Amino acid sequence: MAENKKFVITVGRQYGSGGAEMAKRLGERLGLHVYDKEILKMTSEESGIRESYFHLADEKAGNKLLYRIIHSLIPENGTPSLGSDLISSDNLFRFQSSVIRKLAQEESCIIIGRCADYVLDGTENLVRLFVYAEIEERINKVREKGYFPEEDILKNIKRIDRERRDYYRYYTGKSWENLENYDLMINTTKLSYDDMVECVVDYLKMRGILAK
Repeated sequence: MAENKKFVITVGRQYGSGGAEMAKRLGERLGLHVYDKEILKMTSEESGIRESYFHLADEKAGNKLLYRIIHSLIPENGTPSLGSDLISSDNLFRFQSSVIRKLAQEESCIIIGRCADYVLDGTENLVRLFVYAEIEERINKVREKGYFPEEDILKNIKRIDRERRDYYRYYTGKSWENLENYDLMINTTKLSYDDMVECVVDYLKMRGILAK
């Protein structure tokens, strides 16, 4: 019987699309660790930098976004600095990227957001997902969470999407919603979470990553 290959799944997602919940259920289905905000704690422990700094910078562009866009530049994604820029947003991203690469080397896993598809570019058996949905579906999902007053739901969906879009552009120089960045894009509008999970499992089998 064929064995499963070692692989890493990255999940980009529109806010309210159900992408994070789908990733967690997929992890349960496949027996994989799912890394989301846990990465911030791990990066804090790895770097010795207070975790709150990573939360402040989490999935938000650095303060030079406009300059980066105009000059088509992206921050250097290399070894983190221990110098005067220790807690700069760019350096925090380098620390975070180092942890993401280490996780990918050590185990099959699922990583949510944080430009992981870009950070892990070239990794063997990397599966890059992007999860999206129609706006009414996203409003309904966010409403169920109860995070915002009804009149603020749409505004916050747009704000968080904009932050993720800017963050991705700042650190990768690419468009967050460009289909060329991903292997599989899933419109979750008319799918249950079980449907989403089985869609990804079937794709992994077709890729030869999971045994049929």
